[in-house]
Amino acid sequence: MSIQSDLDPDVRTHETEPLARTEYGMVSGIWDGPIAVWRSVPYAAAPAGPARFAPPRPPQPWDGVRDCAVFGDIAPQAMGAMVPVDSDLSMGADCLWVNVWSPRPEPADTERRPVLVWLHGGAYCLGTAAQSIYDGRKLAEAGEVVVVSVNYRLGVLGFLDLSSFGADFAPNLGLRDQLAALAWVRDNIAAFGGDPGNVTVFGESSGAGCVTALLTSPAAAGLFHKAIAQSPPATTVFGQERAAVVAQRYLELLELGPGETDRLLELPVEQLVEVGAVLLDEVPIKEPGRLAAAPVVDGDLLPGYPIDRFQQGRSHRIPLLIGTNRDEASLFRVLRSPIMPVTPDAVNAMLRDVAASHPEMSPERIAEITSAYPDLAKTRGALAMSTDAAFRMPAAWVAEAHAAHSPTWMYRFDYATPMLKAARVGAGHATELPYVFGNFGTLNHDPTFWLGGRKASVAVSGRMQRRWLAFAEHGVPAALDGSKHWPHYRPSARTTLLIDTIDRVVDNPDADLHSAWGDQAVGFS
Repeated sequence: MSIQSDLDPDVRTHETEPLARTEYGMVSGIWDGPIAVWRSVPYAAAPAGPARFAPPRPPQPWDGVRDCAVFGDIAPQAMGAMVPVDSDLSMGADCLWVNVWSPRPEPADTERRPVLVWLHGGAYCLGTAAQSIYDGRKLAEAGEVVVVSVNYRLGVLGFLDLSSFGADFAPNLGLRDQLAALAWVRDNIAAFGGDPGNVTVFGESSGAGCVTALLTSPAAAGLFHKAIAQSPPATTVFGQERAAVVAQRYLELLELGPGETDRLLELPVEQLVEVGAVLLDEVPIKEPGRLAAAPVVDGDLLPGYPIDRFQQGRSHRIPLLIGTNRDEASLFRVLRSPIMPVTPDAVNAMLRDVAASHPEMSPERIAEITSAYPDLAKTRGALAMSTDAAFRMPAAWVAEAHAAHSPTWMYRFDYATPMLKAARVGAGHATELPYVFGNFGTLNHDPTFWLGGRKASVAVSGRMQRRWLAFAEHGVPAALDGSKHWPHYRPSARTTLLIDTIDRVVDNPDADLHSAWGDQAVGFS
């Protein structure tokens, strides 16, 4: 990882910094304690101009040493309250890069370390690998692992399928970017001390939805060897017919005619994003439970709906750790986000849409599902239904199918600080993130601890990190510290680790939901 030369003066000027040689050129980072950090190392060229909606291309090689101490451009997006992004970050086309955290190797250390590759969440339209919550230093230090976080295209530029407009518009660009980043890891991570033969991809929310999609993509075969999916919306994948309708609506909002699609390659990115934000809000408001931008079954990268391919036994045969948070939907209620239906009216509209999308589903089946939610006319029941439809049951269907051929573990994150309980957020969506990364207080004064609970939270975080790290290193989430043994998930027992102040292992903790929803996956198409 540390390269020094008596011949190259450019290298000599950087010799106190961590250096690594990628296939495109040398990069210098910074030291953060014992951890070497490189920020915004390019894995692909900037998708600008006519290449705006094209698959990623290799970056242009460079001479000398490229300074990778600070974050580059983040993916163009409409900033919102849902995903807090530091104000000093700027958006731009040159957004296809990775961050790398690596423990300082001893001079004689030739042992390669396990690699964890992070795919951030944000409803396929928000967020960045530059968010401070995703800083990988503590995870890298705790587990002596190499952590990589991936920046990729989002929203209308990454997950709005415009392929119905012609060859200039490739589908699933966000997924294609992630595949390019994983190929970069395979070809370059050894220079940073990582083992390209031991790569775990992990993600949360839409990032976890990308993980479950990639688990069924032939193009991803061999690029990673284990997977962790935290709250994956695994059934939020659409068909091309619906994608074409949404693409047409985008044209209308841009006030472009059918013959003017080439102007999408020329219009200012700011305009595309601004109008895209209208579309991204409009779709879930009109059709609760749906998103405007999400992975699409394109017949190539995604040959079929991921949930179907899981149930057909066609997911990659690698170990999987998967789970959800107990109170997923509560965060969307607090933030008044239209992304998830959280009112009785919106949930009923979602159910009508599900029935229309699945003509094979009898009215009796819909009634059976709703019978599991006696409070459906109240906010509490609506939140529970929304949580289960978007996250809990999709994760369970993935686990059931994947466990038929590969080691699988299921968790449910139940822990909440006194403040989060008082705010009626509980173990809401994304509340597990600081526990996985160990990054408490990434806000100036962490409000989740206003009523105490930091000591218990640090203990929960330690157990979670040890399990995640053991899984990354050995393929088994065993915390060798006296923690509960976490058995494999098997459809017959549905054994689940409930993560709380004290962890518990429980068989079939959501038995009533399984009975109501059944084994046949229900989603949108």
